[in-house]
Amino acid sequence: MLSGYRFLWVQVIFDLPVTTQKDRKGATQFRHRLLDLGFQMVQFSVYMKWVVGKEAAESLVTKIKPYFPEKGHIHILMITDKQYESALTFFCQKKEKKKQNPDQLELF
Repeated sequence: MLSGYRFLWVQVIFDLPVTTQKDRKGATQFRHRLLDLGFQMVQFSVYMKWVVGKEAAESLVTKIKPYFPEKGHIHILMITDKQYESALTFFCQKKEKKKQNPDQLELF
């Protein structure tokens, strides 16, 4: 049986400039490469993929590196499945007040 410490989540977090056409192209190519490698978008600029073993995670990083854009910041985290189990996720939506119907219809 495989341990929850053997399974890893590779998380790529990035902040890339998109002010020029060249920057936008680099950011788009990077995001597409992540999708091609099987990553899923968790949030804008946050992508994750589940792998088995540290070797697979390191291999994935090697495949991503050539696609790093010239500018920006990229962070890659490797989180064990056991660690990821304890993550808290919230889907917050702003609650709007219900429109109340008038108690009585007034005629003038």
